[in-house]
Amino acid sequence: MSDIQVLIVDDHAVVRSGLRLLLDREEGLHAVDEASNAEEALFRTIEHKPEVVLIDVTMPGESGIEAIPKLLKASPDSKVLVLSMQDDPGYVREAFAAGASGYVLKEAADTEVVAAIREVAAGGSYVNPALGARMVAAAAKDTAEAQADPLSAREHEVLRLLALGHTNQEIAKTLFISVRTAETHRAHIMRKLGLASRAELVRYALGNQILESD
Repeated sequence: MSDIQVLIVDDHAVVRSGLRLLLDREEGLHAVDEASNAEEALFRTIEHKPEVVLIDVTMPGESGIEAIPKLLKASPDSKVLVLSMQDDPGYVREAFAAGASGYVLKEAADTEVVAAIREVAAGGSYVNPALGARMVAAAAKDTAEAQADPLSAREHEVLRLLALGHTNQEIAKTLFISVRTAETHRAHIMRKLGLASRAELVRYALGNQILESD
């Protein structure tokens, strides 16, 4: 089998040199070229069609995440592996949403970087284990919060006004929405909360301190 061709994209020359040394000493991997920014990365991707583009997030000009869709459009068979100092799960979600196949931290051991490259080159995906655990925890928290409070911010506004005795027409005028939209919000609120009357709605609002909002 031929070596996995890897394009290294990072604005720091010392980082690129270190990665090139790492890859070229690994059997089956080859650093085909380097780029110092997103624009240069696009040209090199078009030129080489590498199996893997190893790219940093934070670079002058266009970020690595912003560059991902362009790189994949230029070379659909390439895989993008983000190598970054950013350990925020939000960056990971943005990277994968943009089309990345993996996300590994710069602080990771050489063996982890190599394993991540091989994984994405084979068609898999990779996330730094610690980051993956934090993403799962964050997702679970978001789900729990959504289940505990099913209403949107706008529905909370409508609920408060309804509980204060405002009509659909008055709510529409206050929130600068149509009467039909106000009616729709009311129907959604009643359905989501399992309420059947305005009296139940008022009790819910009182019990959840919604009327205390400014």
